[in-house]
Amino acid sequence: MSSRFAHLFCLSLVFAGTAAHAAEQVNLYTTREPKLIEPLITAFKEKTGAQVNTVFVKDGLLERVKAEGDKSPADVLMTVDAGNLLDLVDGGVTQKIDSKVLDSTIPANLRGADGHWYALSLRDRVLFVEKDLPLETFRYEDLADPKWKGKVCIRSGQHPYNTALVAAMITHDGEAVTEKWLRSVKANLARKATGGDRDVARDILGGICDIGLANAYYVGQMKNAEPGSDARKWGDAIKVIRPTFANTKSGGTHVNISGAAVARHAPNRDTAVKLLEYLVSPEAQALYAQANHEYPVRAGVKLDPLVASFGTLKVDPLPLVDIMKNRKLASQLVDKVGFDN
Repeated sequence: MSSRFAHLFCLSLVFAGTAAHAAEQVNLYTTREPKLIEPLITAFKEKTGAQVNTVFVKDGLLERVKAEGDKSPADVLMTVDAGNLLDLVDGGVTQKIDSKVLDSTIPANLRGADGHWYALSLRDRVLFVEKDLPLETFRYEDLADPKWKGKVCIRSGQHPYNTALVAAMITHDGEAVTEKWLRSVKANLARKATGGDRDVARDILGGICDIGLANAYYVGQMKNAEPGSDARKWGDAIKVIRPTFANTKSGGTHVNISGAAVARHAPNRDTAVKLLEYLVSPEAQALYAQANHEYPVRAGVKLDPLVASFGTLKVDPLPLVDIMKNRKLASQLVDKVGFDN
């Protein structure tokens, strides 16, 4: 064998070995806290034998993948906010996939029509209420009612959870109505819009406010905290109501998502798709519900008992992609009314 052919033969063995190895692994870039997805990753490994290499990227996921270019090892990109996920799509770092499993499992309003992104779990934006307050139903629009003046707590209006809600309001009712609503909600605040979602429950316990907006899964975290801990006391001080939008044609409770996409230059594309399909399986969706008290995106999955106690979740049917188109305007309105001042 000539030296030239020997060299080519050796290269072919290297690439063949690399391909074989790559077929048994998948590289996950995620902005989710590792401990929250560890049970899912472990279960996937046990079921398929594939190795999952997890890279936690707190900030700058889009910038990192762009900088890595076509040499990026990323296979799956996972985020905890629909806006961040759509930024990856708009940034050109995802690819279209065709999966009957994903398309048949995930409702159309919770996935990209072009196959570039998929919701994996739901995070409903609910009302925390002082547990003894005689209140059973609520609409997001009711936060502007003057009867709640000095009684509302909420985190920064510029936080992605809240800009997404404001964007949904714009999509439902238009810019002018939403600006008026924001001004009225600001007038009803009991304190500066700041802190986190759990701080809403803390301040309800402290008598600072009576109601506030937060993500439902925080209740599970608080009510399952160590007995006697501050978090447990906060959770025990509240009850939960799932608000809806007043628009009766397309009303429902606002949800954000955790979701994922396959990276544009994924070296392990088939295993990446296999991971996404596993994450919407009944087994994995049950783990989502148990591990972080999130609402499954798959219908028919047994809910965490605490989450089930909040009642039926009727998801706002507006496509997330339409809502997220109004994120920039939502952020501008938050600043315009001085919501966080």
